[in-house]
Amino acid sequence: MITMSEQAALKVKEMLAAENNPNLFLRVGVRPGGCSGFTYGMGWDQEIKEGDQTFEQNGVKIVVDKDSYLYIKGTEIDYKESMMGGGFSIHNPNAVASCGCGSSFKTALAEGKAEKCDD
Repeated sequence: MITMSEQAALKVKEMLAAENNPNLFLRVGVRPGGCSGFTYGMGWDQEIKEGDQTFEQNGVKIVVDKDSYLYIKGTEIDYKESMMGGGFSIHNPNAVASCGCGSSFKTALAEGKAEKCDD
């Protein structure tokens, strides 16, 4: 399962409302790359594909493709506001290492395809 905090759900709902398309949902996934081997991705979609995992958290529909789900099962998505702005944070219990910015990771079973870090 993928979980989403109430604060993150509120932000996603706000962003979805701005899209003015009731068919959209949040797609979460990973792809090879980033400093540690895999990078997270989040975006809008309106097509569910065979094998997708679907969850509803705090009124938000979340869809994950079957390959990504292997790496992010149990992940918690949150949203935090600060003096410097706001942003989503991802806590992935499968990650054994991540880069300094927290946007890439590797798991105990897969390293992905690490790229040179843009410092």
